[in-house]
Amino acid sequence: MDIVDCILADHDRQRRMFAALDEARGDENSDKDTLDKIFNRLRNFLEAHAEAEELYFYPRLLQLGDGALDSDSAEETTDDAIDDHNKIAEAAEAAKKEKVGSDAWWKCVDKTNLQNSKHMSEEERQGLTDFRRRVPLKERVQLGLKYLAFESHHSGEYEREEKDPEEYIEENEAA
Repeated sequence: MDIVDCILADHDRQRRMFAALDEARGDENSDKDTLDKIFNRLRNFLEAHAEAEELYFYPRLLQLGDGALDSDSAEETTDDAIDDHNKIAEAAEAAKKEKVGSDAWWKCVDKTNLQNSKHMSEEERQGLTDFRRRVPLKERVQLGLKYLAFESHHSGEYEREEKDPEEYIEENEAA
């Protein structure tokens, strides 16, 4: 499977999980344990997804990308994406410190959703477009298999280390 398709499928799943939380929000019958389990699974999924992109997608984008649509370069796209991954993780981590179902918890969930939605929109418009234009399909399929294997291996608990976008680019541009 093409890594671009893998990422798009993940984005769809993320949107559905946030939608499930939204639907549960107004339901007095939604128990806190269910909300906690859904959000924790989503948080872990977001972390593994970000790490998989950082291992298999963005290094190759840095090597072959040229920037697409409203991005001037692959470096700009990547810098923004790594920063976004950090912001998403910070917002999700903040939710863990709040009482599940409380107004403060929902505020953190909403911030996570907002950060993630902005990121997905930019990534789909810029990074994925650039990748499709520059990376041959055969290579995208090979990367997709590695990406899926990583996510499969880390389908439970996963904690991604925050990265400095500039250091990440420097380490991966020539790799």
